[in-house]
Amino acid sequence: MTCIWVAGLSVLTIALIIPWGVFARYVLGTGSSWPEPTAILLMMVFTFIGAAASYRAGAHMAVAMLTERMPPELRKTMSIVSQLLMATICLFMAIWGTKLCMSTWNQFMSSLPTLRVGITYMPIPVGGVLTLIFVLEKLLLGDQSNRRVVRFDLVEESEGAA
Repeated sequence: MTCIWVAGLSVLTIALIIPWGVFARYVLGTGSSWPEPTAILLMMVFTFIGAAASYRAGAHMAVAMLTERMPPELRKTMSIVSQLLMATICLFMAIWGTKLCMSTWNQFMSSLPTLRVGITYMPIPVGGVLTLIFVLEKLLLGDQSNRRVVRFDLVEESEGAA
């Protein structure tokens, strides 16, 4: 649920600061330097943290045309292979994303001079680790996409019944 909130608040913040940048430039006549880079950084947070939440909710993009036509035994094997490939991608993001953060840690952004470049890349390894946790959860505990925490229609149904 935290991933969903972080991604949602990132989008909300973007929706608030971009109009401020436009207002400051065209109405006040003085463009602010911080709205655009801040929005880009928040888009990275939304992308990588939101992708982890989307993966857990089973709302990610998937092409199942081939696997749906396989026999059930092979379908289960392919699901495990798919999860292992996803874990490999998550490990790649976590390891190389951390290396990227460390190698750019001593650089500062020109538009936001107090912000280290390494911090701006932090959503990559964090999103990789979170998605890896969700991949391992799916491998060990099964599909979690029908839990109440990710299925809002189940929450709405139970509230309507009360």
